[in-house]
Amino acid sequence: MRLDKYLKVSRIIKRRTVAKEVADKGRIQINGQLAKSSTDVKVGDHLKIVFGNKVLEVEVTQLQESTKKEDAKDMYKIIQETRDASFEKLG
Repeated sequence: MRLDKYLKVSRIIKRRTVAKEVADKGRIQINGQLAKSSTDVKVGDHLKIVFGNKVLEVEVTQLQESTKKEDAKDMYKIIQETRDASFEKLG
């Protein structure tokens, strides 16, 4: 599944266009590698996402084409969430 679609379906980022923009600005890594919005996501991948002053690290646990809001959180497991990142890009 494409990274931007995964982020939208899992509701980590609410809109696919925003997910695409965040990825294409170099703010997302998959397994330590910078990722574009079209990068494939697989179960077991580790994502690191920078949102302004927040860094979210998650592990992909499920891939679904669509999901209900209450089931979206089952698609990932939060590894770490940091609030005061002193950097903007991962690269």
